[in-house]
This record gives sequence, structure tokens and C-alpha cells, in this order.
Amino acid sequence: MLSKITTGLLTGLEANLVQVETDFYNGLPALNMVGLPSATVKEAAERIRAAIINSGYSFPQKRITINFSPASTRKDGSHFDLPIAVGILTSLGELEEDIVEKYAFIGELSLDGKINRVKGALPLVIGFRENNIKKIILPEANIDEAAIVKDVELFPAEHFMQVIKHMQTENEIAKHKGRSSGFKPIEYHEDYADVHGQERVKRAMTICAAGFHGILMVGSPGIGKSMMAKRLRTIMPEMTYEEMLEATKIHSVAGKLTDKESLVYERPFRTPYHTISPCALVGGGIRPIPGEISLAHSGILFLDEFFEFKRNVLDLLRQPMEDGHVLISRNGESVVFPSRSILVAASNPCPCGYRDDPRNECKCSIQQIQNYAGKLSGPLLDRIDIQVAMGVSGYDELFKEHQDTAGSKSTSSSEMKRVVEGAVIIQRERYINEGIIYNSQLSSTQVSKFCTLDKDASDLMKKAYDKMALSARGYHRALKVARTIADIEGSENIRLNHLAEALSYRV
Repeated sequence: MLSKITTGLLTGLEANLVQVETDFYNGLPALNMVGLPSATVKEAAERIRAAIINSGYSFPQKRITINFSPASTRKDGSHFDLPIAVGILTSLGELEEDIVEKYAFIGELSLDGKINRVKGALPLVIGFRENNIKKIILPEANIDEAAIVKDVELFPAEHFMQVIKHMQTENEIAKHKGRSSGFKPIEYHEDYADVHGQERVKRAMTICAAGFHGILMVGSPGIGKSMMAKRLRTIMPEMTYEEMLEATKIHSVAGKLTDKESLVYERPFRTPYHTISPCALVGGGIRPIPGEISLAHSGILFLDEFFEFKRNVLDLLRQPMEDGHVLISRNGESVVFPSRSILVAASNPCPCGYRDDPRNECKCSIQQIQNYAGKLSGPLLDRIDIQVAMGVSGYDELFKEHQDTAGSKSTSSSEMKRVVEGAVIIQRERYINEGIIYNSQLSSTQVSKFCTLDKDASDLMKKAYDKMALSARGYHRALKVARTIADIEGSENIRLNHLAEALSYRV
């Protein structure tokens, strides 16, 4: 008897339906797979054979043909194990075909019949829902990530025997009740209150978080660049449902989810080392997987020792920063991974680190400094919205807590976050019909619509455009930052002081 089992195929973050067709013929016992299965799928034959036998059933001594339809796309992933096994038992008549056809199946089988976690369960479940398949059998280990999807019926299974009995009676596996409560509050041990003497940089970080702008910090070693970066997510707004869904999809496809961390509801913070390869940064491989720039989506990509990265690696950031996604082409297929994160870059001003430091002598030659800074191309620098030089703070600023005299209080993360949340609310209401959330996402047309200047501000921008040699991109990015500053101040219009501050963050 011919059986047809529904499962899915991942292309990047997108899932398409696949029909696993199984049929038996007389002849020498063999199991043949057609329809462009990968080596991973083909080697599942022995796992499936053992899982069926160890679940109490005989493996058919016939010539078995399994076809993956459509046959024009390559099939890869261990999640095909379960639908293949279900197809074989359905063709044997052991399972009720009327029940089986209601469901989609994903899961990797162990030799003893245990159903293991698979990569990409969340985007697969979303793909099933979009194709009006609401009943899904999946591994118990994947249930937490999949439960975020609404309007589906999830049936988590730990063993193949459960699936067999459920396909015979439809009452063996209890339907998952869904996520019943919200997420526990995120507690951070870091706080901007611990950072003294860098209030201007804290202001810049507030603007970054409020408008999702990138930032480059340049300063001497030990001045606090890493402290600033690591505390940025303590002031960022909570992730929206859509942001959690997309971030979890990326981590699911990359195989980064675990039993303890099965859902991304805390903004990612990725810190790749400067020796990272191009493929690891932007993604790729024979079967394309997301790179660091995509794993940081909706969060922070922190590149410390920015000028130590190879120039060809840094230049790979240019298009993803502009478009908000990475396009990877391999073996005639193209996949797209989102990559809209806050780029936080930190660097010393020169190889020795002490250029413009009043307390230490810089020992670098002019040629060394030029070679060092030359690793950062002009087009990439132009794409970083905020650029700040961190000055050396005095003793009285840095160590107030060790002194008897009361000094001015250091701004805390909670105070900065209140400012950020107020600005984000304004942006979400303004862009409710625009398909964006943050000011940094404004297109050129939207900049013209939402970033209008009064006469004084327009005159300043005209002077700055020539004096600062701004490019058209730099012009638009300065306006986006000014729009965020105006939102922080609660101003409907961009005023002269907002634009002046935005221009001060460009070098």
C-alpha cells in the first residue's frame, strides 16, 4: 500500500512541505531513497530499521522505495527519520491512514526508538501552520521552542511507540497546552551605575538603544569600552513577540537551542573574536547556517578590538548593516538570514593604545597609525551611526564611592531604560503602518517623511554637509539619530539642538 506522510524542508528560515511517499515491491530486500536525499537522510535507513524492530514490529523483507516530493529540491536533516518510519508502518497497514494524514511529523530516531531533538523545529512548525496543517508530532525536547507558535496543536513524543499508538487510536499523546504564563523577568548583574566618569558615552548608548543605532567607541585601554558594551542590553526594551519568534528561529536552525535555553526571549549578545573567519561571521557552509551577525539579530553584535579584525572580514558587514539581512548562495540555492542588530564596536586609537592619552606617551609612528586605522574602510565607517572618542576620566570622577565627599550620582541602567522605553513607544506608534519599529530602519523615503527640519536646523545641516564632507548616506544617518534624540526629548519635530547633537557623533 502506498502511503504519503507530511513533513517539511528548511531553506534558510523558510519551511516548505515535503511528502514522504513509501511503497513496497517484490524482490530482494532493499531500502532505496529517491528525490534528492542528502547523505544524512540516506544513512537514516539503519536507524529507522532498528527503531522499528526495537518498538516491537518486524521490518518488512521487501524492496522498499521512499520518494521525497517535490524531487527537485535537496532534502537534508535528521528530522526526516520519524516521517520515514511512520510511512513504512503505514504502508504495512499497522497505522490508521485516516489518522496519519491529519498530521505532520518531525523527529530524529535513536536505535532504541527514542525521539531526539532536531534543528529548525520552530520554523518547520511555522511552515506547517502557514500550509494549514495544525496537528504536529514533534520531539518532546523541541516543545518549548515550538510552543511559542499560536494556532497549532502540538503533540510531543519521547518514543516511537507513543507515535505508533497515537496513530492507531489518536489518544496516546496528550496535546500540549501551550505556553500558559509569561516570561520570568530578566535580571542583569551589570549596571551602568558602576561606570563613572563617562556620562557623554552613556548618553550615546541611550540613543543607540532607543533607535537601534550602531556605535563605535575609540579610547585608551582600560577606559571602559567593554563595560559600556556589556551593559547595553540592560537598557534595551523587552523583545516583542515577533522579535522573539524570529530570533528563536535563527538559533533553532543554527542548533544553538538547548533544554535549558529553548527560547530566545533575552536580547542576544554575541562577541566574536577578531580571528573569526568570514563564514563564521556572516554565515555559510555546504548547508548554509546563520553566522554571528544573524545570531545577534534583535540584539547586540559586539566587536572588541575592532581594528584588529581583517579588513576583508569587516567589509562583509557593509551590506548586512544596510539591508538588515544576509543573502547566501550555495549549490544553486539562495537563503536569507535576518541580521538587524546593534553593532557595538570598540577599539584603541592606535596599535599601542595611547594616542591622545594625556597620561601616557604614544610610541606609534604615523605610518603605524595610518595602517592601523586603514583596516576600517570609509564605506563601513559611514554606516556606523554614532562614533565617540572616550576621554580619560579623573580620579575624582572614577572613584567617588571610595571618597568621603559626596559627588554627583552616576546614571543607572534603570534610569536610562525608562528614557529608552519612552522613545521606543513613540516610534512604535509612529511606524505602526510602516513595517518598521526603530528609527535606524527608516528608508530614504521614510526619512523624508518623518525627519523634516525647521529652517534653523536645515541651515545647520547645509553647513555641516559641506564642512564635514557628509555623503548622502551620512546625511540620512545623521537625520535618523536626530530623530531618535527628538523622541528621547519627547519632541514631535527635530530641532536645532537635536541635529547638533546628532552631528557631534559623526567624525
